[in-house]
Amino acid sequence: QEQLVESGGGLVQAGGSLRLSCAASERSFGSNAMGWFRQAPGKEREFVAAISWSGSSTIYADSVKGRFTISRDNAKNTMYLQMNSLKPEDTAVYYCAADRGAAYPLRRAYNYDYWGQGTQVTVSS
Repeated sequence: QEQLVESGGGLVQAGGSLRLSCAASERSFGSNAMGWFRQAPGKEREFVAAISWSGSSTIYADSVKGRFTISRDNAKNTMYLQMNSLKPEDTAVYYCAADRGAAYPLRRAYNYDYWGQGTQVTVSS
């Protein structure tokens, strides 16, 4: 079973940047499409970004497009989310997820088979 561990969250001022990492436990990481989701207090989990198994295809939520960049390094079994120009409304717990055996990135949480524990991102105004 794939284990995912997020890191890189923290407290940052509006306009600042953070880089999240998601480390995967299995060699099959390179065969899985991956995604980032987030959940703010009192809100449902929402899609942020996703990337194909090869890294050649990416998709983003409209709210983060142009500010966030998803990437992956299959040699290191790690996925990243570079977050720039952060806003207070980006405050949430961020989760990485793996879509086992899928080549292409998807937006729906129910497509993903494995989830990390999450990392808190707090953006102060």
